[in-house]
Amino acid sequence: MKGLRSALGFLTIFPVGSGHRADTPGLATARGWFPAVGVLLGIGLAAIDLLLRWVHTAGSAAGVDAQVPGSILSGVILVVALVAMTRALHLDGFMDTCDALLGGSSPERRRRILKDPAVGAFAVAGVVCLLLLKVAAVSALPDQVRPWILILVPCISRGGMLLVMETFPYVGGDGLGAAFLKRPGRWQLIFGTTLALLAGMALAGPWSLLLLALAVLTAWSIGDFATRLLGGVTGDIYGAVNETVEAVTFLCAALLTIGVPNVLIPLWYP
Repeated sequence: MKGLRSALGFLTIFPVGSGHRADTPGLATARGWFPAVGVLLGIGLAAIDLLLRWVHTAGSAAGVDAQVPGSILSGVILVVALVAMTRALHLDGFMDTCDALLGGSSPERRRRILKDPAVGAFAVAGVVCLLLLKVAAVSALPDQVRPWILILVPCISRGGMLLVMETFPYVGGDGLGAAFLKRPGRWQLIFGTTLALLAGMALAGPWSLLLLALAVLTAWSIGDFATRLLGGVTGDIYGAVNETVEAVTFLCAALLTIGVPNVLIPLWYP
């Protein structure tokens, strides 16, 4: 359980653990809990979504046209809430990765860019496109499935980070990502993957396997691309994997539910 507490403190704003310190006890066993942290974040998003629906219902009862759920505003609020709950940790890694992988000319140059706190044109363009895609996809989710997808997608995306951690060599030196890799062991990948599979089947039924397969393909592709350009992956690459998998799986869920809103609903849900 120390690993869960460390993962929660490192990946979120929740007041547990020691925050973003690399010497936080338990980080070596924390990566297996990444999907569980994603579920907790998703529950927070689902609660916000329910609150927005309550605002809509209350406004309608009072004769006010409060069209928040299912709108662009709803999507913006939910995406911003997810960024805030993670301190923009993964978004920062995504932006650095865009600059390094798309703007660097050699492995050494790309690694220097990753360590540079400044952001360039690739980072700005990439983050704008990413956030627009997330907002559009979340806004397009039908009311029947939105809470379950909001819980599931952060779980799947953090499972993607775990896959890349276990599959590709780490070349980030003594960066924040190194603290998670001090204790090798495939059991963490097996444990985290099992959590993601169980969450998928419980929250979205058999069609969740498509989302999981897409997440695996996306995460592996980014890890492979980074390894070919950098010689391995870094903590920023982990963040880029999380953000990209989130966007891709939100988009896939939105496309799957066009015309068939109940396709990703839990089998146990009445």
